[in-house]
Amino acid sequence: MTGILTDHDLRVHVLAEGSSPRIALAQIKHDRLVTVQSDETIYEAMLAMLRNNVHHLPVLHRRRPVGVVHLSDIVRYETQSSLYLVSNIFHQPSVKGLARLIPDVRAAFVRLVDEGANSRMIGSAMSTVGRSLIRRLIELAEEELGPAPIPYCLMANGSMARDEQTVVTDQDNALILDDRFNPGEHDGYFFELAKRVSDGLNACGYPYCTGGIMATNAKWRQPLSVWKCYFEEWISRPDPERLLHSSIFFDLDAVYGDERFAEKLQDLMAIRASESPRFLAALARNALGRTPPLGFFRTFVMEKDGRQRNSIDLKRRGTAPMVDVIRVHALAIGSRSQNSFDRLDDIERARILPAGQADKLRYALEFIAMVRIKHQAHDLRTDHSPDNNIEPENVSDSERHNLKEAFQVLSNAQKFLRYRYPMPIR
Repeated sequence: MTGILTDHDLRVHVLAEGSSPRIALAQIKHDRLVTVQSDETIYEAMLAMLRNNVHHLPVLHRRRPVGVVHLSDIVRYETQSSLYLVSNIFHQPSVKGLARLIPDVRAAFVRLVDEGANSRMIGSAMSTVGRSLIRRLIELAEEELGPAPIPYCLMANGSMARDEQTVVTDQDNALILDDRFNPGEHDGYFFELAKRVSDGLNACGYPYCTGGIMATNAKWRQPLSVWKCYFEEWISRPDPERLLHSSIFFDLDAVYGDERFAEKLQDLMAIRASESPRFLAALARNALGRTPPLGFFRTFVMEKDGRQRNSIDLKRRGTAPMVDVIRVHALAIGSRSQNSFDRLDDIERARILPAGQADKLRYALEFIAMVRIKHQAHDLRTDHSPDNNIEPENVSDSERHNLKEAFQVLSNAQKFLRYRYPMPIR
């Protein structure tokens, strides 16, 4: 794709200049071409229009044009308040200004719940807000540090990469650097950049990752060639630590910089994982570590001690193990999708599950996610700190019944993993 011609171009570069209508299109000067990828969200398209002051966005699928989105398309889907929040992020002159937006972010979350948005819409919206904060933090950092000495890509991992964030989340990020990276010459710059992003996110309500999955960790601030070796090693020689890293880093998305670096890792992952039955079998067994909270006779099994005693952690015992199950199937078929619902669409088309199973997984994931989301929104409305834990006695009879059904779907899906991905005989 080389350009886009709009009515504005005709007015300014043809009519206003008195040019002949026979002028070649190549002679009409264009500013930098602004595009959006087909798998990006309405929020991402809105952000691109706001940042670049354009009303038309060519839509690309892996760099091939597939359509055009206009500002009027965006307006039909977005409320004025959502538009304001995303725009306001990029008008903040400091980290303190961004941190002051925390109440607005939470209010937007509650508003989406009140308006009846589903988990996919809410996850996408909150992930876009998170990406916008990262991008603005990088811009603020580069204003002080100067431009990066070599190309790089900051990638998000986990729920942000999957477009599945809520208001209860920590930060998972890493830096992919150009292979010209020289630690002695360049690492000081990129450590400082990573530190400013990580500290800024913490100030904005995204706590530091307790597992150290942040670009401030030198292990996760490496050139592309090293990242490729990481991925190859995790797939070819799976052990508990490597499987843990696979579960984290195999959900990845470019947030800022050269997106091609992240795309190359996505391609490598999709190809190599699908060709590695031993890795898939090991990852499938690893996905059985977190079981749904159902006991004998379909009674809830609740936390036994600690601050969350007599409650159910809907992330640790619900959405997270569901995401793990879906990821295994997606890697098995070479899917490059990151969002769990997109992955389920790919899995259904590949026909590797029994008939109707993909629909059951969609229902279960959506229901568990929405109970979790509504619980967090209720906490915010009542001025409580939002979390992932619910007390079954505070849930309606119908919701308790449907939660049990959803957990049973998850339990059956985990059992199917053992059957679908047996450990190869040496």
